[in-house]
Amino acid sequence: MPPKPRRTERRSDALSKERIIAAAIDVLDTDGEGALTFRALATRLTTGSGAIYWHVANKDDLLAATTDHVIAQAMTGARVDAAPDDAIRAIALAVFDAIHARPWVGTQISREPWQSGTRRIFEGLGQQLQALGVPERAQFDSASALVSYMLGLAAQYAAGARLVARKTSRTGFLTDVVARWTQDEPDQYPFVQQIADELREHDDREQFRAGIDLILAGIAAIR
Repeated sequence: MPPKPRRTERRSDALSKERIIAAAIDVLDTDGEGALTFRALATRLTTGSGAIYWHVANKDDLLAATTDHVIAQAMTGARVDAAPDDAIRAIALAVFDAIHARPWVGTQISREPWQSGTRRIFEGLGQQLQALGVPERAQFDSASALVSYMLGLAAQYAAGARLVARKTSRTGFLTDVVARWTQDEPDQYPFVQQIADELREHDDREQFRAGIDLILAGIAAIR
């Protein structure tokens, strides 16, 4: 009897990039970026690190893929069958909600703005700006203003995730900020004194939406 041919399939065939991304997102959600190692993923997926490297080149590649996956899901969930300006609001708020739920996404986008997730946001907003009738000469600037505002939010959440303890309450944190900002030299900071109560009690999502509305009002003025 002739010998059986040797199996040449790689162990990586038992995995898919989608499974690896899902496991990585679970680690990031639960324990943060510091806990995301290929060894930890290999243990979680009951495989070897080499099998993971077959699908993902390195940790930076993995972080970019997880961020792109989260942004893609957010964009898919945004209602874009409405009027173009409402669709822009829906896209912006979907991204806001994704970053709010997963601050590590903000960290990755602010660290590497020109990754695939940002391209998805640009494309989604750009198509709606075209449908809105924004002149071609102003479309890039308009999309850039919207994306820059959203990336500013991402950077803000990234900084918060790095500097504020995970169990710190939002109310407690803002109360402390207001106390530090208003405790001395009130004559030099009259505006800060004026908005102190709003700063302490504001709703982040509603304030973000108000900013989008302001940008859309500016875009409407050039149509």
